[in-house]
Amino acid sequence: MSTRVVVTGLGVVSSIGTGWQEFWSNLLNGKSGISDITSIDTSAHFTHKGGEIKDFNPQKFIPEALMKSYSRATILAVVAAKQAFLDAAIEIPFAQDIPVGICYGTTTGPIQVIEDINNIYLQEQTFPSHLFFQLPPHTTVSAISKELGLKGPSLVLSTACAAGNYAIGSGYDLIRMQKVKMVVCCASDAFSRISFTGFNQFKAVAPEKCQPFDKNRKGMMVAEGAGALILEDLEYAMKRGAKIYAEIIGYGLSCDARHMTSPSVDGIVACMKKALKEAGISPEDVDYISAHGTGTLANDRTECAAIKEVFGKRYKEIPISSIKSMLGHTMGAASALEAIACTLAIKHSIIPPTINFETPDPECDINCVPNKARKHEVNYVLNNSYAFGGNNASVVLKRFVE
Repeated sequence: MSTRVVVTGLGVVSSIGTGWQEFWSNLLNGKSGISDITSIDTSAHFTHKGGEIKDFNPQKFIPEALMKSYSRATILAVVAAKQAFLDAAIEIPFAQDIPVGICYGTTTGPIQVIEDINNIYLQEQTFPSHLFFQLPPHTTVSAISKELGLKGPSLVLSTACAAGNYAIGSGYDLIRMQKVKMVVCCASDAFSRISFTGFNQFKAVAPEKCQPFDKNRKGMMVAEGAGALILEDLEYAMKRGAKIYAEIIGYGLSCDARHMTSPSVDGIVACMKKALKEAGISPEDVDYISAHGTGTLANDRTECAAIKEVFGKRYKEIPISSIKSMLGHTMGAASALEAIACTLAIKHSIIPPTINFETPDPECDINCVPNKARKHEVNYVLNNSYAFGGNNASVVLKRFVE
């Protein structure tokens, strides 16, 4: 278990850009990806905005003949995974005779397919057979394997909005246990009427903008996206001359075992402490925390209370930002996209902001990097994600030093 695990490739599909370069540039410029929703009719809902991906051309990455075989969640994931492979300077299809794993996280998987089947059946009283082949959640990892030519182990993790970090942690373990030399850690979720309706009925969605940690925050923004990271055994990565963005050094998991939707301070504290312990670092070492930061009253208050308990007097010193203020909440893809932002923060020594911050909240009096990116040396990062059902996951990344 002494094998070191490094990040060598990044792939992004999001409401603020496709490809990590556009994504990163827009993050640093505080660009919002929130817009009027066009994929579904929102007239009967309380809110009408979200983080939809508007200008997206998957045909650049997926043959037109295969598009009908894949759900939107699968298309997003395949595009992100292909980008990450190309960014890592790996040929497609993969030609080396070594097993390469896939760890895929999602909240709702191909849920849009259910909506499509329902719509078609109501209108035509028939079931389109090609849609049924898109339904099982395993179809996404099967598609990634097929598109990239991978023959290693495939895992699907559906731990709601922490699924991206769960995928990264699982990939990290596969490499440390020397089951594989490389893993594609990917997560995706597509914009869905079911998800949007559900969060609206909870009255957890803000009408105009997401304002994490702001006193007047009104909720989250439903969004879609995909993020993919290539993790490699350090020895293998160096042997093939790969560029290295950062190193994964540990993660922590916990379950609140308390409430289906309400977060628990104790569960989040336990998760962060486990991550720091496994990484072999102390709270004093952390230079940046990527917050779960959904913009709901309960989540932000609970996360801040947990950070105060773990980091003590340092909690006001550590930059803590939420990129959901720009992207919206991409469900299972969220922590994968946030891990990519963490990786780039380490690489470039710049921390993305929390935009839309206007009024300080005494309960959330953290250093939330309000509205403007900040230059800051970043050696150790804690990436937090907390999900419905009390599923918590924190991943620790560090600057790579040979």
